Amino acid sequence: MNPILQQDLNDIEKILEKVKRQGIDFLHSIDTIPTSTKNSITTDRNLNDSGLGALSTLEEFNKRLAPLMVSQAGPRYWGFVTGGATPASIVGDWLTTIYDPNAQATKAQGGVSALIEIETINLLLQLLDLPKSFLGGFVTGATMSNFTCLAVARQWFGNQLGKDFAKNGISEPIHILTATPHSSSVKCLAMLGIGSQNFIKIKTNEGNREAIDIADLEKNIESLNGKPFILISSAGTVNTADFDDFNAITKLKEKYNFWWHIDAAFGGFAACLPKYNHLVDGWKNADSITIDCHKWLNVPYESAFYLVKEQHKNLQIETFQNSNAPYLGNPLENFSYLNFLPENSRRLKALPVWFSLLAYGKQGFQDIIENSVAMALQFDDFITQNEDFELLAPTRLNNVCFTLVGDHNQDKVNLFLTHLNDKGKVFMTPTVYENRKGIRASFVNWRTNENDIRIAIEEMKASVLELGIE
Repeated sequence: MNPILQQDLNDIEKILEKVKRQGIDFLHSIDTIPTSTKNSITTDRNLNDSGLGALSTLEEFNKRLAPLMVSQAGPRYWGFVTGGATPASIVGDWLTTIYDPNAQATKAQGGVSALIEIETINLLLQLLDLPKSFLGGFVTGATMSNFTCLAVARQWFGNQLGKDFAKNGISEPIHILTATPHSSSVKCLAMLGIGSQNFIKIKTNEGNREAIDIADLEKNIESLNGKPFILISSAGTVNTADFDDFNAITKLKEKYNFWWHIDAAFGGFAACLPKYNHLVDGWKNADSITIDCHKWLNVPYESAFYLVKEQHKNLQIETFQNSNAPYLGNPLENFSYLNFLPENSRRLKALPVWFSLLAYGKQGFQDIIENSVAMALQFDDFITQNEDFELLAPTRLNNVCFTLVGDHNQDKVNLFLTHLNDKGKVFMTPTVYENRKGIRASFVNWRTNENDIRIAIEEMKASVLELGIE
């Protein structure tokens, strides 16, 4: 064995103890670590011949690379709908790294860790009050979850025309209907060869809404004259956390032939709360659903899962099976995620979720979601009452979409946000809503509390004064 590798093996307890201590120190101080940094490095480091060993490399990391890290998992990082990592999820993530399985098979001599994934999906269905008629699996994030679901939808579309798009390629125009798709869904249309601009945009409801106008949807359906189509709908739009009317879409599904996909990356967790679960009434009738775990479930990046109705499993296999690898066996008789989703190499992303669900149960996640909504409403109250800011849309769940007051300040919105983010106490992201520049604050982190809201408010007030905004 290489002598440095042998030394690291001999010192593994010391190495991991040092990393553990560093991790604990970071987590204990995460609320004081900046949310943004201007630190940088040159990226032309030379690779040394003999190697430094793990401990010396850790020293270099702490000197050169650690200053690049911000508290993205902290309580005041409100950009991109970013969660944190609960203690139980960290346990699951560390053990995933230690055991290091390629999670694929449920019956195999070489490992059956996919059984953990199937059990975790079952637990998630219980948390979200969804039926066991869905089959699910873990992918890296909402983009790959949307990709997985829409790839099966693409295969379904071809099947309606007697075509196998997975084998022979897309030979017919695919009809996509949607109102306010997340950018990841549009990206998936590009990756799937459908085309990022190849969708029919449905009107949204009147009254400052992002939800599908059902009447306009049906009008566009009728114009297809019975042709199949794919509907992409939303459970929590990215700007204003708006929800489509799933009961109304269910009724349309009884009349028309289409694949119904729901992007519920964060909004799906509204199902956990009696006060908000009406927002997802009817979503169980969808053909596929996308949900992120590194958002409201607060597990480490990267983690999401897809749900596809079991009745479509043959289409899913047609889409993803390793058809030129006969040694993998019959995909229906010998279940393997190899044949149900894009990756042939997969980390056991289910384990941090499994630990989280068992550690905190339904009540724990209800408390996290209730707290996030409460913090969003507190922040909303500040925006509403402060003369320097105004809401761009009602705060429906956990996203607060706002801007500087008045059209005369539109050219200062990005300047204000850059100045605020550079201070490193809170981080938010820019947006454009109804042709107005805005700012979006997303509340999903389990640590966020009232003191964090107070700190953010003071920093915002100070930034207004420092920039002379009126």
